[in-house]
Amino acid sequence: MKILNLVQGTVGAQPGVIAAARGMSHFGEHALGWVAIAGLGAALDRPRRRQWAGVAVGAVGAHAASIVIKRVVRRPRPNDPSVQVNVSTPSKLSFPSSHATSTTAAAVLLGRLTGLPLPAVLVPPMLLSRLVLGVHYPTDVLAGSALGAVSAAVVLRAEQKFGEK
Repeated sequence: MKILNLVQGTVGAQPGVIAAARGMSHFGEHALGWVAIAGLGAALDRPRRRQWAGVAVGAVGAHAASIVIKRVVRRPRPNDPSVQVNVSTPSKLSFPSSHATSTTAAAVLLGRLTGLPLPAVLVPPMLLSRLVLGVHYPTDVLAGSALGAVSAAVVLRAEQKFGEK
């Protein structure tokens, strides 16, 4: 709880941070924001439509993997009077963070597609937002991010194996 209290008392206490974290939470819910970006990319960038579809598949696949693991591990979300919960959640299960998982997968795949350093830009704020909102432990977001990286690697390997036509 010390790390959650520290994050909420420092970063989370800054003006606008909780609102921004809530916005990120809504964007990342069920990986829907990432699927929307992938769909837009596929519609606008027809020559790389397959890679854009890979972004959606990677984000959704990562999210699905995190849900399976949540149901096996069954770790409850933080529940301590010192931790302020600043957003509602679809379940009471915490490990791993599905937002961290799908965001990392999407960021890796989008970064590869665009050539931009998106994992470094997108992943840390999403992980931190889950702590600001009080809905995950630090290990939840770290494990989720690792799972997302593995999920992205699986998509990239599949793209290489099946070729891009």
